Amino acid sequence: MKKVLLLLIIVIAVSCKNEAKKDSKKEVIVTSKKENFPDELGKVFDTHGGIKAWRNAQVLSFNKGKEVHTSDLHSRKIVINTPKYSLGFDGKEVWLDEDVKGTYKGNPVFYYNLYFYFYAMPFVLADDGITYEKTDNLIFEGTNYPGYKISYASDKGTSPDDNYIIYYNPKTYQMEWLAYTVTFRSKSPSEKYKYIRYNKWENVNGIILPKEITWYKEDENKKLSATTKVVEFSLPLISQGKLADSFFEKPVK
Repeated sequence: MKKVLLLLIIVIAVSCKNEAKKDSKKEVIVTSKKENFPDELGKVFDTHGGIKAWRNAQVLSFNKGKEVHTSDLHSRKIVINTPKYSLGFDGKEVWLDEDVKGTYKGNPVFYYNLYFYFYAMPFVLADDGITYEKTDNLIFEGTNYPGYKISYASDKGTSPDDNYIIYYNPKTYQMEWLAYTVTFRSKSPSEKYKYIRYNKWENVNGIILPKEITWYKEDENKKLSATTKVVEFSLPLISQGKLADSFFEKPVK
C-alpha cells in the first residue's frame, strides 16, 4: 500500500504540471552523432518524442490489466504490484512476495522486465551495449517496412542472445512492428522470431508510448496473420521525479 501511495503522489504531481497533450506531427531532426545508433533509428526516436526527453525521464509506469508496472529508467529497477502478489528487481536480485504461497505461477526472473521492454519501445533499443544491423524489409499488406536488427553484448541482461528487429513506417518513421527471439530457457541463439504489431499509440507528456499491441504468427510462406493475443496498456505515467530505492525492495513482513 505504501508503494501505491508514493506512486500516486507522483501521478498527481505530474498531472497538475503537465496537462494531457494531443498527438501532433513532429519535425524530424537529425540525431546527435554522440548517440550510438543509426540516423534512421534516430528519426524513429524523434517521431516518438525524442531521445533527449527519454534520457531525462526517471520513472515509467503503466497498467497491464490488474498489474501495475513501475520502473526506474536509469537503474532498471522494477516493481510489479497486483492485488495478490508483487515481484520486482531491486538492482541486485529478482524477488517475489505473495499473499498466499503458490499464487504466482510464472517465472519471476523471466517476467519481471518482459512487458517493460515491450512497453518502452522503441527507446529501449537505444540502450548501451547494442549492435545494429540493417535487415530486409518486412512486407505486410503491400507496405514495405524498413528494419534494424538489434543484438546485445554478452554481459547485458539475463538473455543477451535475444535479438530484436524494429520495423518502422518509411514515411512517418513511426514504429510499426517488433520481431523478437526468446532464449531465456534454451540459453542459445535462435532464428525463430515472434512478431508484434504496435496497433495504437498515445502521447504521454510528449513521449509516444504504446496503447495496444497484437501478436502475429508467421506461416510456412512467411505470411503474417493476427492471433487472439492482444495486450492493452492503461494509466501511463512518465516522470522526471525519482523514486526512493526502497520502493523497489521486497516488502518486509
